[in-house]
Amino acid sequence: MTTPPQSKFLRHAPRDGLSTTLLPSKWHKLHLDPWLCLYLLLTALLGLTVLYSASEQDWGLVSKQAISFTIGFFTMLGLAQVPPKVYQSFAPYLYIVALLSLIGVKLFGEVRLGAQRWIDIPGLGSVQPSEFMKIAMPLMIAWFLARRPLPPKIGQIGICLIFIGIPFILIAEQPDLGTSLLVLSSGIFVLFLSGLSWRLIATAIGLAVLIIPIAWQFLLHDYQRQRVLTLIHPEADALGTGWNIIQSETAIGSGGISGKGYLLGTQSHLHFLPEGHTDFIIAAFSEEFGLIGIIILIVLYFAIISRTFQIGLNSFHNFGRLVASSFALSFFVYVFVNAGMVSGILPVVGVPLPFMSYGGTAIITLMATFGVVMSIHTHR
Repeated sequence: MTTPPQSKFLRHAPRDGLSTTLLPSKWHKLHLDPWLCLYLLLTALLGLTVLYSASEQDWGLVSKQAISFTIGFFTMLGLAQVPPKVYQSFAPYLYIVALLSLIGVKLFGEVRLGAQRWIDIPGLGSVQPSEFMKIAMPLMIAWFLARRPLPPKIGQIGICLIFIGIPFILIAEQPDLGTSLLVLSSGIFVLFLSGLSWRLIATAIGLAVLIIPIAWQFLLHDYQRQRVLTLIHPEADALGTGWNIIQSETAIGSGGISGKGYLLGTQSHLHFLPEGHTDFIIAAFSEEFGLIGIIILIVLYFAIISRTFQIGLNSFHNFGRLVASSFALSFFVYVFVNAGMVSGILPVVGVPLPFMSYGGTAIITLMATFGVVMSIHTHR
């Protein structure tokens, strides 16, 4: 009995249970993953549908969001054409540019509503550099670790923590605690995926627990501490700081199993629900589509995350595995934090719901990350 011929090189071996030659040639030429594109398209269409209702049928906002999705798609398409080795080579330069932009925000950034998060670039308008750090951070940490044997040594972990800590502090001081935590987690995820021992992970968790009281006393702003207190007891100031959470929970609960029906939500349309088209859009969605709609949305998010994870695990190089898998975990954090704060299990930190909340910069940034993921998948 003869054994089947083996591929001479690993890069010629079938992946994902199928030979790559079975995929349509057009997807290979475009360097896109058809399944991930399908999941992203369905989520985008659902987001535009919900935004139309949550914004009180404002076609202006919907058209702007559609334009952002279009720009994001072409950004994803363009970045997918670039081989992963190029991203690996330019990762430190992207990180340095993003870091200098954050320093520029600190020195001469625009102040809006008490926060200094934007920088004005001639010809481009106001830009929020912290969004770019969401991409630059995991690329930088993956670049540093992929050049060395894994798992990393203590000294290498310390250097990575410095790379992570500096942008985290700069963004937190803007102040923008939500984005700073997302940037922090994107770097920590790469470290976690590099093969850290559970002893080190347990030690890090223990240190974090010890730091929490210090951060509460000396690092958090008054309004940030108030958000935590409001989470614990929102009824203490039902018409003030607790209003958002109470109205959001009311909208979610009133949707029931099947919802009140499309365009028939009362909490958002009667202006009880604050920011119904941005941070709290999932509450407006739950009110109109109920538990069934939420399950459909979760399934779509799960499909995006699992497919991104699969692409990372099937990558032939450490850089691709670390980057794609960290993007999958970061995407999960975006969804979990937004859903958690809207449902009253996490403090309100101003994190948008991916592909649902109104906001062009966040959409384009997310689509750019999936462009890198598709590059990792198709350039073998």
